[in-house]
Amino acid sequence: MAQSVSQYAISTILANPSPDSSSDIPEIIVQVLDLKLTGNRYTFNASDGKMKLRAIFSSNMSSEIITGSVQNKGLVRILDYTLNDIPNKSEKYLIVTKCEVVSPALETEIKAEVETEEHDTVLKKPKLEYEARYEAKADVSGIILKPKQEIVSKSAAQIVHEQRTNMAPSSRMAMTRRVHPLVSLNPYQGNWMIKVRLTSKGNMRTYKNARGEGCVFNVELTDEDGTQIQATMFNEAARKFYEKFQLGKVYYISRGTLKVANKQFKTVQNDYEMTLNENSVVEEASNEETFIPETKFNFVPIDQLGPYVNGRELVDIIGVVQSVNPVSNIKRRIDNENIPKRDLIVADETKKTVVVSLWSELANNVGQELFDNADKSPIVAIKSLKVGDFQGVSLSTLGKSSVMINPDIPEAKKLRSWYDSEGKGSSMASIGSGLSPSKTGARSMYTDRVSLTHITSNPSLGDEKPAFFSIKAFVSLIRPEQAMWYRACKTCNKKVTEAVGSGYWCEGCQKNDEECNLRYIMVSKISDTRGEAWVSAFNEEAEKIVGCSADELDKLKSEQGDIDGYQQKLKEATWVPHLFKVSVTQNEYNNEKRQRITVKAVAPINFAEESRFLLEEIKKMRNPQ
Repeated sequence: MAQSVSQYAISTILANPSPDSSSDIPEIIVQVLDLKLTGNRYTFNASDGKMKLRAIFSSNMSSEIITGSVQNKGLVRILDYTLNDIPNKSEKYLIVTKCEVVSPALETEIKAEVETEEHDTVLKKPKLEYEARYEAKADVSGIILKPKQEIVSKSAAQIVHEQRTNMAPSSRMAMTRRVHPLVSLNPYQGNWMIKVRLTSKGNMRTYKNARGEGCVFNVELTDEDGTQIQATMFNEAARKFYEKFQLGKVYYISRGTLKVANKQFKTVQNDYEMTLNENSVVEEASNEETFIPETKFNFVPIDQLGPYVNGRELVDIIGVVQSVNPVSNIKRRIDNENIPKRDLIVADETKKTVVVSLWSELANNVGQELFDNADKSPIVAIKSLKVGDFQGVSLSTLGKSSVMINPDIPEAKKLRSWYDSEGKGSSMASIGSGLSPSKTGARSMYTDRVSLTHITSNPSLGDEKPAFFSIKAFVSLIRPEQAMWYRACKTCNKKVTEAVGSGYWCEGCQKNDEECNLRYIMVSKISDTRGEAWVSAFNEEAEKIVGCSADELDKLKSEQGDIDGYQQKLKEATWVPHLFKVSVTQNEYNNEKRQRITVKAVAPINFAEESRFLLEEIKKMRNPQ
């Protein structure tokens, strides 16, 4: 077939601004002209040789343009679209949500001579008449469009009444309005309806501000194309829909509003976010086929979590559970409420482990199931985790996080096969202990490099929220007379007290144990070329500084009575260069605010990486932007 555009393609689009999937519309092939990137979307002019229409490709088609499949002056067959009004103008623009490539770039723009009289006739004649003209010209275009005279004999009211007879509510909704793909939605649209699966549901939260108190919760919705959007409900709407929305079910949703997404808080890849109010319509799609994708994961290997530390981007992980701690309660500062928390350690094929903290309901229900089956090494897939810097790298669940145990997905089967054949007997290392200034830990150890005087000369740092910096420094002094460790529970690492009779009592685990561990809580002075500061270091970081565990150092000091050996061990730890990742906060002491600098990660100097970093810094100094 000759490579050409469809006759009257633009007229067809204008006459059918929101085509139904069952509409009898001819093939629409247009030429892509003036293709360019505008913001984060690609815009173009759709041409049929006679008329042009401003158009935009949906974001899910950007890869087709980047790879060169869709080209300027090329031909595309439009399979699905939406026609919207341009705000404050009489013009319209076309949103192409699905298309396929017919031809790569042609040498020239396709143009056809059009008689003015005929052109005006096409635009002015009603839809059925111009469709009939299409059939008459079948020998030219090869397209046959059947006129719809057989259905116009019935009124619209009759047709709708017949369609609604004996239908479920969700089916009636599907029949009376076109289902829009999520990529086609924007704040300027009027009525729309979407068919989506609930892939993430957050907990109901309460808030208090100047306008009063209220409640809110969020959900993530996914349509059949895999496009996601976040929806938020407040107060009456939150109470109305919280129980109605069930994870994994499919819904028809309409009468919501859209606005530009707040980049600081958005959790899905979409330019817009949705708000549902008490007048919004939500109907479960029951008794019909629902080809809507299940929860989609974008797994990040454990050894690649470094760049996400303390960032806004959430991550998904999959791993084998190595151990699960009993649940504990953490008192929230704002209201002194006890929040359940449970830590587990997971590993993956990178042979790295990471601590995942489950909070609230997840700690009690899913966490208890994992605790009961920890000896079977279950596979867990966790969506939407916050990456923190506790012990170098750590993960925490949020209200919108979801946990799947032994999910039926290819990644889980592959991980299980690896663990049973190889991983079970492999040596695993914590991602935090392996933190280095390489690509996996670049954010933690090389981002925000400052001198110590930058911190100490700015007493307001960390006033509102913790500030994080990287420092290259030496440990210049460790006071040997300080209390360098505390007695800790072997299960949860919390402080224990001597029990009546014998053993040690843990308040967190509510149990008595014959033995305990010693864990560092050490204060030391660090120095660089410009200044010095006192910093606090906890167990894992202090072990890297001192070079031995607190139990080993205590044994050297007490059991052997070797005070000189103890002091010599501390002296050997000084004047050794390290890379530090520190947090700066404000603590109040005797009604006076003081800076508290805490070591969050320690790594030895990798001189090759350090040289590269310094060369980059010199380059920036020579070529300031």
